[in-house]
Amino acid sequence: MKGAGDRINPTVKEIKPSGIRKFFDIAAEIPDAISLGVGEPDFVTPWNVRNAAVRSIQKGYTSYTSNRGLKQLRAEISEYLASRFDLHYCADTELFVTVGASEAIDLALRVLVTPGDEVLVPDPSYVSYVPGIMLAGGAAVPVPTYAEDGFVLTAANLEKAITEKTKVLILPYPNNPTGAVMDKSALDEITAVIKKYDLSVISDEIYAELTYGGKHISVCAADGMKERCVFISGFSKAFAMTGWRLGYVAAPKEISAAMLKIHQYTIMCAPTFAQYAALYALKEGKTEDYADVSYMRGQYDMRRKYLVSRFNSMGLDCFTPRGAFYAFPCVKKTGLDGDAFAERLLKQKHVAVVPGSAFGESGRDFVRCSYACSLHTLSDACARIEEFVGGLLRG
Repeated sequence: MKGAGDRINPTVKEIKPSGIRKFFDIAAEIPDAISLGVGEPDFVTPWNVRNAAVRSIQKGYTSYTSNRGLKQLRAEISEYLASRFDLHYCADTELFVTVGASEAIDLALRVLVTPGDEVLVPDPSYVSYVPGIMLAGGAAVPVPTYAEDGFVLTAANLEKAITEKTKVLILPYPNNPTGAVMDKSALDEITAVIKKYDLSVISDEIYAELTYGGKHISVCAADGMKERCVFISGFSKAFAMTGWRLGYVAAPKEISAAMLKIHQYTIMCAPTFAQYAALYALKEGKTEDYADVSYMRGQYDMRRKYLVSRFNSMGLDCFTPRGAFYAFPCVKKTGLDGDAFAERLLKQKHVAVVPGSAFGESGRDFVRCSYACSLHTLSDACARIEEFVGGLLRG
């Protein structure tokens, strides 16, 4: 008789546990630990948004919604995308609501990838892409990005990675973990390569509202790109709604319909009360030009400047992130790689950071530090890190 382990899908066995959660879980067991590990806003969802969810429950709005989600919410998302990012999607045929952006990524991969297809992933990038590609039967192909290029995906490196099996490119900007942003000139260069090789694109733009020093530009808005792109976003990061698990996807109606089929059978619909909360966040928020989002972005910006300055002053070269809420300092000067640095820092100084290798081989000499926490917390963490780094540099 087979043992329990022998009954597991070999692909699932091959997937490694998340490198992010490992350090977060260890830090949770240390009483005075400071965690700069998990990428979650430290802000509570705005009160009026929470209240909208409560009101929906009180009114008895507790049934399933349409598979696509509340019609009113889809209309607001469509208007939001058009006004903020010049993206134009039909609320009835090209857009639907998902359980977080994570579900949308999974759906897109399962619809666009067939067994044996190669999917290009900028390296370093978010930890979920590679396992998602594997579960869809595809092969993940890392495309390295470098600090000297601002961790931006270059056309030269993209083209170098393309083979006859390449079918999809995942484009995750603003980027987690680096904070890199693709400006128009960089996007123009890679869209030429995308069109040349007729690639599909999964554009994960969950951090679109969290950019500093310029407005976010979507690859999906470029000429000739909408028909080959799947746009993914959600409410977790910019609206401080992580626990609500609400995202959305926009794509050409044929792709949207195919994704919706999987969504129908596996999820049915996103939670109803969360949809009403998101509806309020978009509908009422726009009357104040999304003041809550602007306030949070301003706080992140202040912390970003502080953290980057502290890292550079203590001898860790740190690229200045232009989006998201992560700093990605290089620890090579200490004589350690990111894994050893993170392990020893947690053990000796009780500060949790994530080794860059969790996000790909190109991140091996780096660590990711989230600045989605108070300046006071960042100051305490930096004091401990500086002591640790000082000891390493003095030998």
